[in-house]
Amino acid sequence: MAAANGGAGGGPISAEASAALGEGIGLVFGRWTALQIAVENQWGGRDSRAKADQLAASILSWFCNSRGPHYFEDLADMMDAQISELFNADFEDNSIEEVAKQLLIMHEECLQSNYSSIQRLRNSHVQGNPVSQSRQITGDDDSDSSDDDGDASMMDDEAVAAAPEEMAVDRPRPSKPVPDADGWIVVPPRRGRGNN
Repeated sequence: MAAANGGAGGGPISAEASAALGEGIGLVFGRWTALQIAVENQWGGRDSRAKADQLAASILSWFCNSRGPHYFEDLADMMDAQISELFNADFEDNSIEEVAKQLLIMHEECLQSNYSSIQRLRNSHVQGNPVSQSRQITGDDDSDSSDDDGDASMMDDEAVAAAPEEMAVDRPRPSKPVPDADGWIVVPPRRGRGNN
């Protein structure tokens, strides 16, 4: 019913491409600051890490097992619903959309046996663990401004050198999100991001 040329990724994905895509999803998720903060702060409970892995596995399955074109809105909606369900969170910083766009590009490249974006992510992987960076950022609100600026500049330079679409998930969050009266965590939007 759906034509392969109507959207991204209409054809079947090879085992090699599937494995590469799975690695790419893991690399993107490891650099996705909002998700790493959710995991580190156990927004999904004690098994938050397993829930992040479950989210990655369900996205890989969606790409590999669903027929027809893969549309941005479908992926972004699925990710948003699963994050809400798994972590009781609503990422309002547009990072879901940015990550979804990056994953769709990566999937399309994998279908063509082009693994260059995954290789760039491997090679430009920021030294240190994004979770520990998140811990530092969320744990020290008063003194992180000078350290954070230096790290963010270095990380932005590396991200620009690697690929423009990587920048959004590489930037650390400036402060720890606080639950509202209903217990929901609202991730604040990024400052100074141009959409033009």
